[in-house]
Amino acid sequence: MAEHAQAPLLQLAGLVRHFGGVYALNGVDLSVERGEIHALIGPNGAGKTTLIHHISGAMHPDAGSVRFDGADITRMAMHTRVAHGLARSYQITNVFARLTVFDNIALAVEARHGGGDETQAVIERIGLAGATGVAAGALSHGEQRQLEVGLALATAPRLLLLDEPLAGMGPEESERMIELLDHLGRDMTLLLVEHDMDAVFRLADRVSVLVAGKVIASGLPDDVRADAEVRRAYLGDT
Repeated sequence: MAEHAQAPLLQLAGLVRHFGGVYALNGVDLSVERGEIHALIGPNGAGKTTLIHHISGAMHPDAGSVRFDGADITRMAMHTRVAHGLARSYQITNVFARLTVFDNIALAVEARHGGGDETQAVIERIGLAGATGVAAGALSHGEQRQLEVGLALATAPRLLLLDEPLAGMGPEESERMIELLDHLGRDMTLLLVEHDMDAVFRLADRVSVLVAGKVIASGLPDDVRADAEVRRAYLGDT
């Protein structure tokens, strides 16, 4: 039993996905430990978003496996994965613009039989308590991204997938999001795809580098940053 308790929360083995003759994923092995903030980085076209799709269930692989909390979820539907505690946010904001912040979160909470008190707790957790009655479409870009994180939190995830959570943000909005993610990382496991290297190395407990559909390095941030292959392939050999 002790060995099972120490197993990674998420484990990918030999994940392959090709489109015609092009391999978007070419044998990806990746593990995400319980309670860590794990950052996935790599150049454009490396396959990062495709990989997130396979973890969330939006896509299924041609070969390989996805295991979550010890269970094989490789062919499991997305909504079933959410019910098991795996949720994601997207690169592009995905909120109900005409509904208020409260109603956006309330819908997500009600989908898993929560209540009003829980809705307010999520809103406070994402830092939007002062905008409860504001329509989502009237929020700033950064606030909409905070709200989208709240929609994912409302499903009570054990693993939260975040696809470029800082995309399109200015310095102040980015700082608020970094603080939010740092706070969330104390209570749950996060896997984030992000291009902002300053944010990655501030937040991440571990970093994995995806290049041409393969993980070329995975480890502590300082070790990954010093890795010669990573520097040549992505960070720049300087």
